Amino acid sequence: MGNRLSQIATRTGDAGTTGLGDNSRVSKHHLRIHAMGDVDELNSHIGVLLCETLPDGVRHVLVEIQHQLFNLGGELSIPGFELLKKEAIVDLDDALETYNATLPKLAEFILPAGNRAASQAHVCRTVARRAERAVVALGESETINDSPRQYLNRLSDLMFVLSRVLNRMVVDGQAGDDVYWKSERLARQNVAPEDVLDASADA
Repeated sequence: MGNRLSQIATRTGDAGTTGLGDNSRVSKHHLRIHAMGDVDELNSHIGVLLCETLPDGVRHVLVEIQHQLFNLGGELSIPGFELLKKEAIVDLDDALETYNATLPKLAEFILPAGNRAASQAHVCRTVARRAERAVVALGESETINDSPRQYLNRLSDLMFVLSRVLNRMVVDGQAGDDVYWKSERLARQNVAPEDVLDASADA
């Protein structure tokens, strides 16, 4: 690994293939590479979020997530290898429970908006969902462990919760709120947003 890191431009990928951790080579369009790339992009977006002013507890959680996403990417890079531990998923569940308990019940749909930190958390949420889809697609063609898929599923949920937490940060002496969607169609049909939210909670 040290030799690889000391030479960045290897030119070995010029033909459209890339090396995996087991020294095999696959197309850069391979499902495994798509999954690895989406996880890498997600980690980069979390890095951008960490540039914002954040509560200490949230910052600690995000830094740990970056390390676990690196483990997840490493696991994807070596077929048949396990690097992401189930304890990492438990940590996400604990963070979800902790931060969700601080929020008011969500009875309306919200937009991916608000202050900059919350909006970036929403970007992380959507990229996490894309990474999850990529891992699911890979798992339909190759045998992979359950933990990467489960971790990304939990992480997208956590980023949604953290976006709500971050929108409520006190900035210049004033706390914010979620940005609510004004749906004329739901209003006409008299459909309660919480009914739809409850139905999609297991996604």
